[in-house]
Amino acid sequence: MTLLILGGTGDARRIAQSLQGADAIISLAGATRAPEPLSLPTRIGGFGGDEGFRAFLRDNHITAVLDATHPFADNITQRTARICAKLNLPYLQMLRPGWVAEPGDDWTEITREEDAVDHIPLGSVVFLGTGRQTLNRFANLTGREVICRQIDPPKGPFPFAGGRFLVGRPPFSVEAEMQLFSALRATHLVVKNAGGAASRTKLTAANHLGIRVLMVARPPRGDWPIVESIDAALGWVRAL
Repeated sequence: MTLLILGGTGDARRIAQSLQGADAIISLAGATRAPEPLSLPTRIGGFGGDEGFRAFLRDNHITAVLDATHPFADNITQRTARICAKLNLPYLQMLRPGWVAEPGDDWTEITREEDAVDHIPLGSVVFLGTGRQTLNRFANLTGREVICRQIDPPKGPFPFAGGRFLVGRPPFSVEAEMQLFSALRATHLVVKNAGGAASRTKLTAANHLGIRVLMVARPPRGDWPIVESIDAALGWVRAL
């Protein structure tokens, strides 16, 4: 058996650590320029569309695929589930539970990044915790100060007026997030409902500071096999 793990998340990293020495490969999309080393053979970069992915599966004798990508990597997940079904390859998505509002949270759910403008008044200071890949979808936030945090230093200028990049590599503590948001005088936080304890610290900080949160809803769940924990994903691998 040769297992392909689609990674890029902390969950995928922990799965790789648990499977160290196993016949497995982990693949990263390449969104981060200098990812930390993993405990399994690692490939970095896209597959080149459907045919490229099929060729990789064939050439590397992949017998099962564990998808532990980001909950918003919907295009990757849809493609992988579709091709694995056609090839009759075992496929599983490891999808951690989304965040749920707690007492004191001031959250508004939106379905598209472009809808944030309807909930953010002019003159606001907006902290984007959504990453650079969907940054252009916030170009309608004219008249607001927009701050986008990303892991890697930017390769070019901010793509629209009124915004700037902030470089930072997680993890971030609640205390550090509170100090940052206070220094920036942030009034709004925009995040994707990625779930996970490590990245919830910004939400806890927003709660303590009374910052309003706009929560981008997750894509609809697929009809393929899904588990919500690392232990369940490892159990599936062991049962192959």
